[in-house]
Amino acid sequence: MTLTRFPDPRYAETYEGILAVGGDLTWESLLEAYQHGIFPWPIDGYPLTWFCPDERAILDFADLHIPRSLNKVRKRSQFHFTIDRDFPAVIKNCSAVVRHGQDGTWITPEMTRGYCEFHRQGYVHSIEAWEGDLLVGGLYGVDAGGTFT
Repeated sequence: MTLTRFPDPRYAETYEGILAVGGDLTWESLLEAYQHGIFPWPIDGYPLTWFCPDERAILDFADLHIPRSLNKVRKRSQFHFTIDRDFPAVIKNCSAVVRHGQDGTWITPEMTRGYCEFHRQGYVHSIEAWEGDLLVGGLYGVDAGGTFT
């Protein structure tokens, strides 16, 4: 028997995407959540909230077309790209990005700790853009068993 920490994701439709409140950010909780289309989204002043939004678009990389002109630009670029070279720096910088019309970030120190451990367990990956030895861009995402979110 599998123990589950979350209710059936279909219940989220009733509560504008909110599926659960409370819990922890252990890598095990994060893994179970992402495998069911659920993700944490902290809201200031409330216990940890977990969301399962309506369906979202999916980019199928098998169908991805990179135009020749874009590929030429990439090859001439002064940037070089890596995977998983500095995940902690990527998430730290993502948490510091100013978002117009928003106060703060959902990437709290607790989220950073949880996702860094999730990364150490092999489920979260970062893609970094470097100019020489300087990190100038990046993104991170979760490998949720066939999807990258």
